Amino acid sequence: MLPKPRPQPSNWLNQVALTGLARVTEALRYTPAGVPVLELTLEHGSRQSAGGFERDVRCVAPALLVGPSASELANRLDGQVITAHGFLAARSLRNPKLVLHIQHVEFEKGN
Repeated sequence: MLPKPRPQPSNWLNQVALTGLARVTEALRYTPAGVPVLELTLEHGSRQSAGGFERDVRCVAPALLVGPSASELANRLDGQVITAHGFLAARSLRNPKLVLHIQHVEFEKGN
């Protein structure tokens, strides 16, 4: 269980942009309140510089689309290269694992 949150300054940043191959991991579902939710992963690979050294980066990032965009994109995302813009948050109050909550999706051209 997560510790009780403390008030944080409103100017703290939490913004992520990640390009990767989208893989829908579960069928579109609905919360008890009727909100559509789509779970997916982004398979990312790139070359990054850190501390003056170049390195290959590969990761699979869990992500969620919540709301109207989840139902609109449910049948269009799987297997597409996208850039997902959003924020990081715990999966739930009881599960502290980080998940990218997608707010905006851009389909990459030529993919």
